[in-house]
Amino acid sequence: MSHNTAMTRPRFRRIIERLSTIELRPWILLGLGWLIASAVLAGVAGEAARRDAVGELERQATAGAALHAAVLRSELDKQRAIPIVLAGDPDVAALLTRPGARAAAGVDRKLERLATQTRAAVIYVLDAEGLTLASSNWRTPTSFVGSRYEFRPYFINAMRDAQGEFYALGTRSGRPGLYLSRRVDAADGTPLGVVVLKVEFDALEAEWRGSGEPAWVADPGGVVLVSSIPDWRFRATEPMDERRRRLSLTDLTLSPGALTPLPFQTPDGDRPRLVRTAVGDGRPQTWMHSETGTATPGWTLHLLTPERGAVGTAVAGARGLALLITSLLALGVAVLLRRRHLARAKARAEEEGRLELERRIHERTRELHDANLALNRQIEERRRAEAARELLRDELVQASKLAALGQIVASVAHEINQPVAAIWTHADTAVLLLERGQTDMARDALRRIGDLTRRIGAITQDLRLFARKAAPTIDEIQLEDAIQGALQLTRGRLEERNVALERIGDGEVKVHADQFRLEQVIVNLVKNAAEALEGQDDARLTLTVERRGERVRLIFADNGPGVAPEVASQLFTPFVTTRTNGLGLGLVICRDIVASFGGELDLVPAKRGATFVAVLKAA
Repeated sequence: MSHNTAMTRPRFRRIIERLSTIELRPWILLGLGWLIASAVLAGVAGEAARRDAVGELERQATAGAALHAAVLRSELDKQRAIPIVLAGDPDVAALLTRPGARAAAGVDRKLERLATQTRAAVIYVLDAEGLTLASSNWRTPTSFVGSRYEFRPYFINAMRDAQGEFYALGTRSGRPGLYLSRRVDAADGTPLGVVVLKVEFDALEAEWRGSGEPAWVADPGGVVLVSSIPDWRFRATEPMDERRRRLSLTDLTLSPGALTPLPFQTPDGDRPRLVRTAVGDGRPQTWMHSETGTATPGWTLHLLTPERGAVGTAVAGARGLALLITSLLALGVAVLLRRRHLARAKARAEEEGRLELERRIHERTRELHDANLALNRQIEERRRAEAARELLRDELVQASKLAALGQIVASVAHEINQPVAAIWTHADTAVLLLERGQTDMARDALRRIGDLTRRIGAITQDLRLFARKAAPTIDEIQLEDAIQGALQLTRGRLEERNVALERIGDGEVKVHADQFRLEQVIVNLVKNAAEALEGQDDARLTLTVERRGERVRLIFADNGPGVAPEVASQLFTPFVTTRTNGLGLGLVICRDIVASFGGELDLVPAKRGATFVAVLKAA
């Protein structure tokens, strides 16, 4: 082995030297191609990912703006219905027709309850001259009762057009809000007064603020009226000029810092656009701006949806994926290049190795010839050993038979003694009957003598066949014949030890086996069970035959003490026995005999006693 290693080392050294001289041009071209392809694919993939991410962000922003507009529309629709209902209220009409303290007090309480239930800032009733007769804030220091508002546009428009809407600062509270007004007419159509409801958007702004997406509403002049960012209220989406001031619907008296542009340029057009600005005290970040119309004419809702690095993440991911793809492709090409170079080097090395191999083959052929001669000798010795082993096994089987015969001779003698005694008695009886001339009864006695003689012949025949040494022949045999032959030899031992034999199942099935060897297995297992049950009062041996498809199970189950676990694990090992005078070969030989039939013999777990199962092939 060391000689071969020493010879192959110079060859590998030459291969490494050749690999080190491989020209670098293909590898340089591969590196340049990888850099160019990576740059191009990363640029294309990044731009495509950016467009997709921006498009998804636009869809989110458009949906968010529509949702905010729906919330605003729902709030305004609810508030618009209140002036309409109050314009037809009999108590309000009665107060405007016949003003009085009692009527005003009733309407004040009604307006107060209604304002609380609907979250309206204030609800009040003006007569035809603009004087406040009743108000929901009649209990507060800033009560509108007694104040005149004939100059306010919402009163003027309502008296002229039956309804009005106007956004303005409150003259007493100084708080901005949307005033919704509705004219109250008498039965003949004469104007009696106006019902006014002021909507303040503090709750709506707080709700928008909680969403984390800055939202605001601007009038036609671009003035921010409602905003989730308090600092943006009354600022303009673009620098104010005279045209924008005329378009504004507000009636505001604002501080000098009002109407300044927002901290970012509001994109033109209906399509969402990306903007960058700081919200509140936070650092500048990127937002997706979207806008949509509202239920109030001229009002536009704007929404900033946070970008949160989605575009950058998508672009970086796409570029990383592009770089990974080009790297994998480059790696694949590099592997192919390396394989080609290795294949060339390997071919050169194989040519050199072939010559070396031919020389070594010549040397090894001589060695193999010598080894082949030695192997043939070993095979011949193995064949002789195998033949000796077969001969020894047959001798062991025969010895086991003779040993079993020695143990069952007493029981066989007992079986024979009974018929012999009976023959003797029947013979004396026949003589007496003949002397008396009772030939019929004498004939019956002689017939019984013949039957007993045949019984003795059957016992001795089974004993002779069992003891005979013959070459095993596996054939189709009747299982019941083997069982009866074995029981004929062991019945005396069972009776001697008071062991009850129970048969379960039909033994009239054919199996592949040698009848005399199978009888030896049955005799051995029955004899072992009888010895294990010796001295037990309720000794019982159950012999069961089961047919399961192509297999026949012959089960020997006793109710004796069973086999200890430490012995059961090696029960079929030679020279392992639980009897003091045993050799420990009986079960080993039995298993070997059953295995020669193509079957199995094993000890299976049982609740009580020992259970051996012999599995045979069905014919």
